[in-house]
Amino acid sequence: MARSHFSVHGEPQHRQLLAWRERVGHVIDVLPSKADVEQPFRAEIDRYKVDGLLFTDCRSDAMLLERSLARISTDSVRDYVFHVFAEGGVDDIALRASPRRAAPSTNATTKILALDMNQPVRMRRSSCRVLTFFVPAALVQEVFPDPEAIHGRTIQDATPLTRLALEHVAALGANIPSMTPAAADSAVRNAAHLVVAAFGKQAGLSGNARSAARAALFGRVRRHIQANLHRAELTPEGVLNALHLSRPTIYRMFQHEGGLGAYIRHLRLRQAADELARYPHMMVTDVAYAVGFKSASDFTRAFRRAYGMAPQEFRAQSQTYRAERPASWQVLPT
Repeated sequence: MARSHFSVHGEPQHRQLLAWRERVGHVIDVLPSKADVEQPFRAEIDRYKVDGLLFTDCRSDAMLLERSLARISTDSVRDYVFHVFAEGGVDDIALRASPRRAAPSTNATTKILALDMNQPVRMRRSSCRVLTFFVPAALVQEVFPDPEAIHGRTIQDATPLTRLALEHVAALGANIPSMTPAAADSAVRNAAHLVVAAFGKQAGLSGNARSAARAALFGRVRRHIQANLHRAELTPEGVLNALHLSRPTIYRMFQHEGGLGAYIRHLRLRQAADELARYPHMMVTDVAYAVGFKSASDFTRAFRRAYGMAPQEFRAQSQTYRAERPASWQVLPT
């Protein structure tokens, strides 16, 4: 087990928040205002890495956090993250570039927040102690038929299973510093599985045999869409005909995404964003056709609606982000 500890306690006051931003910047961006930088800031984190899993115990003052589309397109972090709040919580969450445009504001009763690191998020976190699990997609997919649907969802300690998970995580946070590597490995794995199971149970996103069948069917549909995403003729009707599925089945499966058509468009736009960031000299028109749009104008309109900027603007932003990070950092106006 690899363990590390970091604290801003020894930093000069004007460096405390900036030092924290540099420390967590490999996962998510901290967006401070000038006034924030000038104030004292308290934060520390213990990080435990076991085979395939990462567990952190963090205490920090309030901050604004963001994982932007430009950020996602320039890094390789793709885990699912479960934040278990022992103290404090998240005051507000905005999910961008998602059919579910925003999650409801959360409050002090929120105990677990789930995030898909492959989707954008912006959240304001209060002063808190949060115990966090970075879980590989393969483990999450064992519980959730459609793991992407958990992004931005929260649950409270409203069920016996959730309360058991919270007690187990609290005990892990208290005892892991004195555990042997083997014991810590086992405890982190057990806690992660329990948190994922409790989240799935309370959020109503998991089940048993019926859930497994739905997961298999969803995987089949998704593989078909991915294989044919570049084809302009890929439509919801075409998917129904190709896979011999009923319209009600598909409607239920993709209801949370805004429908199958919205899901296909979302995947096309996400792939387009990756292409724009990865190939800066590729024509925007070529990117549009490569991901299945019938015209550059349709692509530009859809991209602007989803991400709030034109494809050219996003490309410039992602290239600036790649070039400047981590040497310089955005500071918001006071």
